Amino acid sequence: MAAGAEGAAGAGSGGLVLLGVVPGAPCCPHGPALLFVKTSQGKEGRRFYACSACRDRKDCKFFQWEDEKVSQTRLATREEYNRSRQPPCTHRQNVERYKNFVLLPLSKRRFCQECQQLLLPDEWEKHSSHQFLCDISAAQLRSPSQLLYPLENKKTNAQYLFADRSCQFLLDLIISLGFRRVLSVGTPRLHEMIQSKASQEDNFRVRSLLLDIDFRYSQFYTEDEFCHYNMFNHYFFGGEAARETCRKFLHEEKDERVIMVTDPPFGGLVEALASSFKQLMAMWKDTEKGGNKDQEMPMFWIFPYFFESRILELFPSFSMVDYQVDYDNHALYKHGKTGRRQSPVRIFTNLSPRAIVLPAEEGYRFCAICQRYVSSGNHHCEICNSCTSKDGRRWKHCVLCKKCVKPSWFHCNKCNCCALENHPCEQTDVGCFVCGKAGHKRSTCPSLSTSHQAGKGRKQRQETLRNLKKARLGVCRRWAMKHAMFSRRRIKKKKDGTN
Repeated sequence: MAAGAEGAAGAGSGGLVLLGVVPGAPCCPHGPALLFVKTSQGKEGRRFYACSACRDRKDCKFFQWEDEKVSQTRLATREEYNRSRQPPCTHRQNVERYKNFVLLPLSKRRFCQECQQLLLPDEWEKHSSHQFLCDISAAQLRSPSQLLYPLENKKTNAQYLFADRSCQFLLDLIISLGFRRVLSVGTPRLHEMIQSKASQEDNFRVRSLLLDIDFRYSQFYTEDEFCHYNMFNHYFFGGEAARETCRKFLHEEKDERVIMVTDPPFGGLVEALASSFKQLMAMWKDTEKGGNKDQEMPMFWIFPYFFESRILELFPSFSMVDYQVDYDNHALYKHGKTGRRQSPVRIFTNLSPRAIVLPAEEGYRFCAICQRYVSSGNHHCEICNSCTSKDGRRWKHCVLCKKCVKPSWFHCNKCNCCALENHPCEQTDVGCFVCGKAGHKRSTCPSLSTSHQAGKGRKQRQETLRNLKKARLGVCRRWAMKHAMFSRRRIKKKKDGTN
């Protein structure tokens, strides 16, 4: 089973529980593996290690039982495999290559599209059969995300790159809030915009450090500008030197306040991400500045709005901002679409919502009651006493549900909640699919409150299904018997008529 199967620190989806990174954990090419356990009928199953970054075993086949005895031969083979999966050049070597590359005349600057690598003249012959770009300009080198093919595995290392609109908004917001250092965790386009402005504008004072699992960026940035980093297990591939680079960057000097901006893959483990972010926050707290001890590092976590409850559970000080973040290379996450076709991606932050000023020209307005900026379609509900819309549309209040719901939803008396008009009702004669009782759905089944009760609920469900099967089988048998009797009578009548 892949590591990315959703799990929590408590009960995970499907009984899978994430225990996190433990000391002495075995490593795969993506760093230390995560420890998981699968529960069944209230009992803990066998614990196992799996890749922290990949949810699909096709992407990383690493798997090991916690109590498994691994031979020295197998350990040596694994270490050799891990080494073979690392980049061909170190970060320092790539920095030296870049220095030589920028000294070349424009006509000799080439980029191999197949190998995703800047080429020096003595490497041309080796790549002669590959597709490559010529005349790589200084502007292209300042925008490596335009040169590199984006990685689009949404479960591992998806690179849905900010559109210029969102990127510029984030940078303007960061500057207006008084931050001068940006820890860019998985946000290469924001990082390159900051780097580009810093190299061209003398009065631009913002600095950025990029932490990303995509090592290709080491071709364009120095060791003080980029760290090869896995945000699912808080692993610095460059070891203690890279960790120290990050620690120094987080140390606030004078009035250079730091903010972390992160845009993780949407299919990743939320709990694993939160654990890494908390460790980065702890690193910030441990810097020499004494004022950090009782504070939380300012942060923008960019993620779809339907993860709100999980993020707020892990970070109670956070709130969601209405701003719609859009991407260049994603078919659906675009600004300006209407209804359900709008981008669902939002900003979660521990900064005061009042301080996050959203652009009026895009329809955002300030709600004096909520003391925050909201989208034009997000109207204040007097009953909830809040601007309740999450997706940009105007939501409506349901008296029976005692909350606001999507405009396309209607209250279903069978389900006792709001849902789409033509939804399949989950309340049938059988009742709840977990415990078999009527009056509630499986998602709100009281039997799921503890692992023991969940196991009991599954047993009851199985028993209910068996009873149903028996009942259906009984009906089928009675029908078959009637059919057989009817057939025999017809045959007898035929014989009597013939005689």
